[in-house]
Amino acid sequence: MRRFHINNLKLRDKLILIYILCVFIPILFANVVFYNVTTNNIRNQKSVDAEIALEQLKNELKVVIEDAAGIAYLYYIDPVLNSHLNTKYDSYDQYIESLASMKSIFNRADKEYQTISSALIMTNNQSILTSGNIVLMDEDALRSKWYEEFSASEHSYPYFYVTEKSISIIQKLDYEQTGTFEHLIKIDLNMEYVKQLMELTNFQGNVYFANAENSVHYSNDSELSLKEGPVDLSEIKQPEKALTFSKTYLNNRYLGGWSLFGVLDEEKILSEVRQSAQFIVILAIINFVVPTIIITMISSSIHIRVKKVLTHMKKVKGKNFEQIPYDSARDEIGELSVEFNRMIERIDNLINDVYVADIQKKDLEIRQRQAQLHALHSQINPHFLFNALETIRMRSLMKGESETARTIQNMGKIFRKSISWKRSFVTIREEIELIESFLEIQKYRFGDKLQFQITIEDALNEQMIPKMTFLPFVENASIHGIESNPGIGLITIQIAHEAQFIVFVISDNGMGMSQHKLNELETYFSDDEQMGDNVGMKNVFTRLRIVYGDEFTYKMESEEGSGTRIMLRLPMKEME
Repeated sequence: MRRFHINNLKLRDKLILIYILCVFIPILFANVVFYNVTTNNIRNQKSVDAEIALEQLKNELKVVIEDAAGIAYLYYIDPVLNSHLNTKYDSYDQYIESLASMKSIFNRADKEYQTISSALIMTNNQSILTSGNIVLMDEDALRSKWYEEFSASEHSYPYFYVTEKSISIIQKLDYEQTGTFEHLIKIDLNMEYVKQLMELTNFQGNVYFANAENSVHYSNDSELSLKEGPVDLSEIKQPEKALTFSKTYLNNRYLGGWSLFGVLDEEKILSEVRQSAQFIVILAIINFVVPTIIITMISSSIHIRVKKVLTHMKKVKGKNFEQIPYDSARDEIGELSVEFNRMIERIDNLINDVYVADIQKKDLEIRQRQAQLHALHSQINPHFLFNALETIRMRSLMKGESETARTIQNMGKIFRKSISWKRSFVTIREEIELIESFLEIQKYRFGDKLQFQITIEDALNEQMIPKMTFLPFVENASIHGIESNPGIGLITIQIAHEAQFIVFVISDNGMGMSQHKLNELETYFSDDEQMGDNVGMKNVFTRLRIVYGDEFTYKMESEEGSGTRIMLRLPMKEME
């Protein structure tokens, strides 16, 4: 059996083998690794987002239910209502007079609480007439399932009762404990509101609301029918590759043991990545087929001409000194053909001249070509980084990620300015451009939570100021002011002139600070030796005092929960 050896391969096969081993396989491996890393990152990020969304839904449902329990407690302790329910009325007029004195209780509840659909008070006081929110406890109510479960409950606090159509809070009204009559209040939640919470949640899958026995009573799963009663969670059909999450209500009087279960279909959340996998496969096929065709075409050109040289060499054995037809190619094979023809011509002349004594010997000059490899040593040029950022930005635009592309563009602007600003003073216009780039990056971080407004007098655009004068205050407002604000954060920047001074005012509606904290900051900024947390702002104050002396002044105002306002006054001077 003939043993395999690399020298036995044809030239074309060797070129294809070199391409596969040195180019195609490494590129394919890198793409597969990148795809797997991207898939894992997206899966992890989606899982984190799902945990946050499910926790938020859990808290929202908890607030709705605790609001209803709070309403029940207000009715429970209301002395007017208790007196009305425990009184035995002798006449119709006496009852109507008592009922009129407590109408405001129900009117207030209907106006202030939109999360409940009804608040029904039931009593076995036969002298009370059914009217509005108060009804007599009839046989149907006593035989109802909710009353049986409520009666079996030994808790004194409100009872949580759920069906496939309603969620209720039931509370005994025995605050005065007269023992004469039995009263209770049944508060039904606004199920449209609960449905909106379930459907508008940021959780991108199905959510199931289940009790301690994992019986699902409510869900946003359109394929799940709960008309015939609760369904066990284990009986619900889940996606093939499901990511499951659960949030249990612990240490809660009303919701103890109830849980929210979330299910994500991994195939859906990774659908975009799966599409990129198809693109990788198609690209790999193209990367293999196209170079193979090119290598085959080039190797065929080499193979045909080498074959022609071998054919003429074999003819020499039969004393046929036929020359190779002229080939104008200038590569190595063309040179070989030319030299072969010269050799054949000389051999033919030698044979024809049979042992000519006067053979002229000519020395063949051997020319050696020495190739020197010069290592190119270069430092990383900042423009390389700019080009790299631009490449990433264009790639993001191609993928439709315009927000990411805009953020990368702003990063490039900030980096370019930090490299190109070799002078100590810049125009206000340049400083504002840097601030706008920074705030756009912060908007990418905070989303719609951050808004900003910049107002500047046109006459001040070319006024020179020390570089990085205003940016640290903007950074401080966005990070310390807006980040902790649960609502929409607004940063307002105003630059105007007053007499011969530039007035810079920045304000935010963030969390603000106490007067004590404000006093500590002012002491810290006036101390030239102490260094603390707010190094950026202290650096600005120090530089401005060095440049302007006593002509520079500032003022800080803040109040807890109402934001912070900082004003700088800089003299207008000609700066070199």
